[in-house]
Amino acid sequence: MGRQLKFHIFRYNPEDTNSVPRTDDFYLEETESMTLFIALTRIREEQDPSLQFDFCCRAGICGSCAMVINGRPGLACKTLTRDLPAEITLMPLPVFKLIGDLSVDTGTWFRSMNEKVGSWIHNDEAFDPDAQEERMDNALAEEIYELERCVECGCCVAACGTANMREDFVGAVALNRIARFMLDPRDRRGEKEYFEVIGTDEGVFGCMGLLACEDVCPKELPLQDQLGILRRKMGWSALKRLFRVK
Repeated sequence: MGRQLKFHIFRYNPEDTNSVPRTDDFYLEETESMTLFIALTRIREEQDPSLQFDFCCRAGICGSCAMVINGRPGLACKTLTRDLPAEITLMPLPVFKLIGDLSVDTGTWFRSMNEKVGSWIHNDEAFDPDAQEERMDNALAEEIYELERCVECGCCVAACGTANMREDFVGAVALNRIARFMLDPRDRRGEKEYFEVIGTDEGVFGCMGLLACEDVCPKELPLQDQLGILRRKMGWSALKRLFRVK
C-alpha cells in the first residue's frame, strides 16, 4: 500500500461567469514512480474530467506542464510525488494569462518577448538559400548549446519578483536568449543594438538578483552567470554612451 496523497488543486474558469476561484481536494493512493503528471491524469480520468492542465511531451522537454507545486514553480512531468509531502497544493503559474484551473497561456507572452528582443539570428546571409553556414569552434558551439537548452516553460518568469510586479520586464528567459546570440558569431548585431534591446530597466537592469530564476529552472541553466555577464557588458556600454566613448 502506498501513501494516501491529498491534493489541493486550484480551480477557476474565467470564461464561466458562475465560476469562482477555489481549491478542490482530491485523494489518490501513491504508486511506484508516480509523477504529478500521472497523478493529475488519474484525477482527471477517475474523479473529475473537467480538470484543466497542460501537457505534451511528458519528458521535461516541451515545458507545457509548468505549475506552482507547494509554492514553487516546476514541471509536473518531472516532479515525483515521493519527493513531496503527503499534502500537495497545485496552483497555476502567475504572470501568465489564466486559461482555466492549472492551464495558463505562456505562448502569447513568449511570442511577444521573442519579438521584443529579436530572438533570431540577425544576419542578411540567413535569407540567402545558397549561402554556406559559418563554421564555429566545437567549444563555442557547446557553450551556445548550454544556453539553448531552455524549454521556455515559464518557471523562471513565474518565480521572478520583477516580472510579478512589472509587465514590461523581459525576464531571465529573454536575457538568457540574448546571451546566447551574443555568443553566436553568426549574429551581426553589435553592442549598440544589444544595449537598445536589454540595456534598460525592462531588461538586465530591472533584475533584482534574487536568484529565484536559476533556483527553479528545471534545466539547471546558469542563468545568474549569464545575467552577471550581461550586466557587466551593458553597464560598460552605458558608461561609454554616457561619456561618448567609442
